[in-house]
Amino acid sequence: MKAKIWVLAIIAIALIAIFMCIDAGGNWDYVLPRRFKKILAIVLTGGIIAFSTMVFQTITNNRILTPSIIGLDSLYLFIQTFVIFVFGSTHMTLMNKNINFLLSAGLMVLFAGLLYKWLFKREGQNIYFLLLIGLIFGTLFNSLSTFMQVLIDPNEFQVVQDKMFASFNNVNSDLLIISVVLLIGVTLYFKKYIKYLDVLSLGRDQAINLGVPYDFVIKRFLIIIAILVSIATALVGPITFLGLLVANLGHQVMKTYQHKYLIAGSVLISIIALVGGLLIVERVFTFSTTLSVIINFIGGVYFIYLLLKENKSW
Repeated sequence: MKAKIWVLAIIAIALIAIFMCIDAGGNWDYVLPRRFKKILAIVLTGGIIAFSTMVFQTITNNRILTPSIIGLDSLYLFIQTFVIFVFGSTHMTLMNKNINFLLSAGLMVLFAGLLYKWLFKREGQNIYFLLLIGLIFGTLFNSLSTFMQVLIDPNEFQVVQDKMFASFNNVNSDLLIISVVLLIGVTLYFKKYIKYLDVLSLGRDQAINLGVPYDFVIKRFLIIIAILVSIATALVGPITFLGLLVANLGHQVMKTYQHKYLIAGSVLISIIALVGGLLIVERVFTFSTTLSVIINFIGGVYFIYLLLKENKSW
């Protein structure tokens, strides 16, 4: 198992080294800082999405669900569209990336917190009820965003359109520092709950029988997932199918129930996918498409494959 982790780590490091050094032309003082910010954003985003999806699939016992079903991606797009619709694309909230990041991440965490508090008032509430409500809110946010996009000026719609896809270009250094600090804090909080993941993968009834305080632990995991997804989405934008892709590949490659290996493997696969995809976008397609389009296309095809595979097993 550790050998697989080492192989994935070597591949990830090799791709990062290629990305950092290719076509540098000796301009290291200019090239390295700019590319380092991209790589740091990729490592943060890829790690967060892989980690949160793996945990989310474990607590829902479903390999085709991702945290985006709660509606956070849709809420992010709604926030960006609403600000442009009300204030215009030149408003300080949009122009200042720090304010935009804090506003977007704060509102997403607040929404998730209120949703969890409302739904988990009673003990034993089914988590699939939460997913259903999240799906409804996601559809509502998408509909409201589309309505406002139809009404706004075409030039401002272009700004909204840029927010629809994840971008690793021109990531603000301050945002990276804030994200790293938040990620360290969430990771330290998560450490005392990671021991429950292997048991939770057995299902709700088995976990309760084995002494896991199920409702308490699930609430904590959902809060952690909401914070992580909010950070990643506010930092670079939504990448809908990345988590589905890397989490399932992590299961197929690692072939174990131990989450310390599953999480590490899926994080490395996520970094490999993002760095490799960015190299393809820049060197093959010469920026004629975006990384999120490629990831979502491959992830969408893989999602259909998983559905057909599950259908055959039924």
